Amino acid sequence: MLLINEQEIQSIYKMQDALADVEQILQAKAEKQIENPHRTVIEFPKHGASVLYMPSSDLVNEMSTIKTVSIFPENPTVGKPTTQGVILVTDAQNGEHLAMMNASYLTRLRTGALSGLATDRLARNDATTLTVIGTGAMAFEQVIGVLAVRSIKKMMLVNPTTSKAEAFKERLLEFGIDPTIQIEIVEDVATAVRQADIICCSTRSTTPVFDGNDVRPGTHVNGVGSYLPHMREMDHTFITRCAKIVTDDEAGVKEEAGEIIFANEQDDWAYEDLHGELMNVVIGKVPGREHADEITFFKSVGAAYFDLAVAQGVYRKAVEQQVGVEVLL
Repeated sequence: MLLINEQEIQSIYKMQDALADVEQILQAKAEKQIENPHRTVIEFPKHGASVLYMPSSDLVNEMSTIKTVSIFPENPTVGKPTTQGVILVTDAQNGEHLAMMNASYLTRLRTGALSGLATDRLARNDATTLTVIGTGAMAFEQVIGVLAVRSIKKMMLVNPTTSKAEAFKERLLEFGIDPTIQIEIVEDVATAVRQADIICCSTRSTTPVFDGNDVRPGTHVNGVGSYLPHMREMDHTFITRCAKIVTDDEAGVKEEAGEIIFANEQDDWAYEDLHGELMNVVIGKVPGREHADEITFFKSVGAAYFDLAVAQGVYRKAVEQQVGVEVLL
């Protein structure tokens, strides 16, 4: 078995790789080439934490993966990361377990790639201003995904702790994003929302993080933070103002996305108002943005086949470039 750590993955596998592999898996899913059983979530209320088990299989490439990811929000207080995960890769021709790899970076990367693909189809082509609400671990790859598909000139960072937003800005600059992009730390979320062409939200909030009335026509929003029914990043006003709501995985969103579940319980919105899944936008079955003034929303809760996409990509590259450590179990 090949063991691949996070640093090794980061050295060989980038956002452009993830964009290509996730787009390919979306096409394969649309062609019914992917098996994706619903994930199992075990919650630990004492710690406000959860552990997720996510299996999936590629029937064409004959590869199977299962990701185990833990999310413990209190961990930074004891010097541990909030999110930790591993992916087991199995050969579906003979059952051999091929690799075990760190999943924390890959989870962030595939989520950022999904938002990048959605932004490419749903944001205005002339979008230049990005507002980032929440500058935690998941937010970084959200930004990188958007930068891969749009020419951003101004970025506004909003976070309850200003020092964390400042550190996030420094990390972006150290990463090597275009230094001409104007990056501002903004304390008033309404100001940042009203100026945005694209908004990325990645928080664990249980209450809406902005007023839906502040979103101007033509804005595209990516929401990846609320992945449990009691969480809500978006208010109902925003949901009802959206011309198109696209999901990464409709079944998962109906069971786990708090703002969508809440909206379905109201009198003026129902699940039938969802525009469609991202895979159907990617293959052209349903349209992306059609008008400049549409407000669009991409809601992502994650699904195992997205992890399958990037894990297969990493495994192929690791074998080609002889990265990782071979162990006998």
